Amino acid sequence: MEIQFWQVILLTLYAGYQIWDELHINSSAGSAVFAGFFTGLVMGDMTTGLLIGGAMQLTILGVGTFGGASRIDANSGTVLATAFSIAVGMDPQQAIAALAVPVASLMIQLDVLARFANTFFAHRIDANIEDHNYKAIERNYLFGNISWMLSRALPVFLALSFGSGVVESIVSVLNNQLAWLGTGLTVAGAVLPAVGFAILLRYLPVKKHFPYLILGFVITTILATVFTNVQTIGGGLMELVPDLEGTFNSLPMLTVALIGFALAVISYKNNSQYKNTNISSQKQSIEGEIEDDEL
Repeated sequence: MEIQFWQVILLTLYAGYQIWDELHINSSAGSAVFAGFFTGLVMGDMTTGLLIGGAMQLTILGVGTFGGASRIDANSGTVLATAFSIAVGMDPQQAIAALAVPVASLMIQLDVLARFANTFFAHRIDANIEDHNYKAIERNYLFGNISWMLSRALPVFLALSFGSGVVESIVSVLNNQLAWLGTGLTVAGAVLPAVGFAILLRYLPVKKHFPYLILGFVITTILATVFTNVQTIGGGLMELVPDLEGTFNSLPMLTVALIGFALAVISYKNNSQYKNTNISSQKQSIEGEIEDDEL
C-alpha cells in the first residue's frame, strides 16, 4: 500500500497540531494513543493505530518533563510507526521497537532546537512588555508556536514523503536476512509497555499503598481468568448449538479502570479522614494549653 499525498498532508498537519494541543489546549489530542487513533483512521486501519498508540502511551506512562526538560516525542514516533506499519505490512510490535521508539528518541534534538528558536519570540515579548504593547504580546505569543509546530510537522512530512522505500527495505531485511533480529524487535516492542509501568511504579507511593496494589492485581487476574474461561466455553457452545444466543466477551478494560478508581477513592477518603483527625487533635491540644498569664 502506497501512502497517498492527502494522507501525508493530513498526518503532517496533525503532527504540527499535536504539540500545540499538548502545550496549550490539553484536549488529549496530543497524546500517543490519540496519535495512533488518528493515524489509523487516516490510513484505514484503526486497530493497528490503537495498538501502536496504546503501546507507546504505556511506554511513556511514567515519563514526565519538569521545567525545561525534553522527553521523547512519542506522538511523532507513533504517527510514523503506524503509517509505515499499515503501508508496508509491518508487524505492529516490530514497528514499535524499530520505528516508534528510535524516531521518538531522535525527536528530542528537534524539541531542543524548537525551544532555542522560541527564545526569539520570548525576547520580542520582553520588549513589548516594556512598551506596554499588549497586542504585540499576544501576537508574538502565538508566533512562538511556529517553531514548535515545525519541529514536528517537517520531520513527519519528510519521512512520509521520502521514507517509504527505506522502510520497505528495512522490513524486507528484518523479515528475511535478519529474521532473528526482527523477532527480537517484535518481542522488545511487546515488552516496552511494561517498562513504562515500571517507571510509573518507581515514582508512585507503592510502599505506602502496597495493599491496594496487591488487591488490584489479584482482582484483575481473577476476573481475566474467569472472563477468558467463560468466553472459551461460550465459543465452544455456540459451535455445538447454532441456535444459542448470547455474547461472550473478554474482560473489558473499563472494568479494570473502575476497580482502580474505586480503590483510589477509598485511599483518598482514608487519607483525608486521617488528616482531618490530626488537625482536630492539634487544635484541641493548642486550645488546652495553659498560657503564662493564666498561672
